[in-house]
Amino acid sequence: TSRLSNTCNISDKLPRVSGTQMAVNTAGRKDELAYQIVKVAKELRRDMESILLANNAEVTGNTTTARETGGMGAWIATNDVFGTGGASGAAGNTARTDGTQRPITEAMLKSVLASCWDAGGDPDCVMVGSFNKQAMSGFTGNATRWKGAADKQLVAAIDIYSSDFGDVEIIPNRFSRAREALVLQKDLWATAYLRPVTMMELSKTGDSERRLLLAEYALESRNEAGSGMVADLTTS
Repeated sequence: TSRLSNTCNISDKLPRVSGTQMAVNTAGRKDELAYQIVKVAKELRRDMESILLANNAEVTGNTTTARETGGMGAWIATNDVFGTGGASGAAGNTARTDGTQRPITEAMLKSVLASCWDAGGDPDCVMVGSFNKQAMSGFTGNATRWKGAADKQLVAAIDIYSSDFGDVEIIPNRFSRAREALVLQKDLWATAYLRPVTMMELSKTGDSERRLLLAEYALESRNEAGSGMVADLTTS
């Protein structure tokens, strides 16, 4: 068997604060630079999650082209179902081909869960966008919805789907592709860091203070056959 690999991606943010901003008494925070650092650190983490879950193919890069890590959409190939014209990715090197979109059904999900189990996987979560999270809450397995009248609360959501192969958590994720339902065994995926998130002080330019927040990382696929995907879903 050949050894698979992925390329490291560099993501960075550069918070910058003027001398005036440092000097004024800002309501709600003591240190403007510290506030901006915390703010962009959250932005960096969100950027990283979007990149890791994307359908981007690995790019090794050169002197004119930036390196890119192969995203999850380009890795999952063994257990995926897609619309007309859709096709699987390949080992992070080739992005999947999007097909014709169609509504998600319980039969699609059950098919992928069974395929993952047959391949030796034990998926524990399904990651979807907002529209398909609501669509999954309409699955017939949750046809009876009730709550005690005294609680004045109607249960209209599915957060745990009990399948023939175990319970899976239904997780809404605003950073994954809305047209895909990722059926994942979480311990078979990781973020591999060449350089973890690091902050560096940059040289002063004029009347400002600058910092660089940087991470160099790749998506680590430990065994894509343990996970799957229901692709090409409608999003509205």
